[in-house]
Amino acid sequence: MIYSPTEKTIETTRLILRLFTQADAQEVSVLCNNYAIYKSTLSLPYPYTLECALSWISTHQQNFEENRSYEFAITDKQSGQLYGAIGLSNQSQHQRGEIAYWIGEPYWGNGYGTEAAQAMIEFAFQEKQYHRIYARYFHSNPASGKIMEKCGMRYEGTLKDHIYKNGTFEDIVFYGLLNPSH
Repeated sequence: MIYSPTEKTIETTRLILRLFTQADAQEVSVLCNNYAIYKSTLSLPYPYTLECALSWISTHQQNFEENRSYEFAITDKQSGQLYGAIGLSNQSQHQRGEIAYWIGEPYWGNGYGTEAAQAMIEFAFQEKQYHRIYARYFHSNPASGKIMEKCGMRYEGTLKDHIYKNGTFEDIVFYGLLNPSH
């Protein structure tokens, strides 16, 4: 993982994680206007319109600069193709943050989520000096949990029927990881 603070980018073997721009909004709206992604995310609206994407992207720069959260577009290092998004919250009073991500369905199964999540963990621990990171997923979306496991995160517990979505209750599964240098 190579982080460039001036460019606000993270480079991995195959990916560039960079800030979203308004020019990404159309592709974001296409990728997110997908029921399969909606049903496994906590706060993504459905249908997902261009206005949703523009509104979401409009908050990123200020959140980054004020160290509230860090939202990155997951893009191909060579072509620039947008694959998804990954974010890290800053809960500085506790020296921790939550990682959250989505990958557009056409790009599932290629390891992009895992590669981006590994880079985000390194960013959290090395650049931001977090003591702990965590992530959570709907029990009905085990693929998200596999990403967490591949990144070395450990299962910490399940909150039963914690979320009510689409007329049903969902269990939320928590994973976490402590900074090994702390």
